[in-house]
Amino acid sequence: MNDEIRAALAIAADAAPGDRTIDITTYGAASGQMRRIEIWFHHVDGRWFLSGRPGRRDWYANLRKDPRLIVHLKHGVRADLPATGVPITDPDAKRPIINLILRGLQAMNGWATGSADEIEAWIAGSPLVEIRFDRSTDPWPQADPAD
Repeated sequence: MNDEIRAALAIAADAAPGDRTIDITTYGAASGQMRRIEIWFHHVDGRWFLSGRPGRRDWYANLRKDPRLIVHLKHGVRADLPATGVPITDPDAKRPIINLILRGLQAMNGWATGSADEIEAWIAGSPLVEIRFDRSTDPWPQADPAD
């Protein structure tokens, strides 16, 4: 993976909307057809996540059925990165990640309040998916213990 892709993915918590906007392609939960949407991603503690305000999301249903996705970078660099989406459903696992996401959105000119009520609403009702890039495209590959 080249340095431009690494830079595009290494966004700050309070990155501008344009810097965090990507497209993702998922596979329809019922149809299996490819579905491409625009969405924000979040970079938290060296990991990448998809989330959104509380509510039902088709992209989330798609990833729960078939975790394959393609991350399409489109600001600063164009790249199509195969990945796997790993839903995080345990409230205790979601809490620290949601807290950091909301802090970043709050710092981004008030896109979130970061109130206790808002945090609890997001934990209870927001989708949260970790993006795990395929080994061939992982921006910061870790050493494989088998190597």
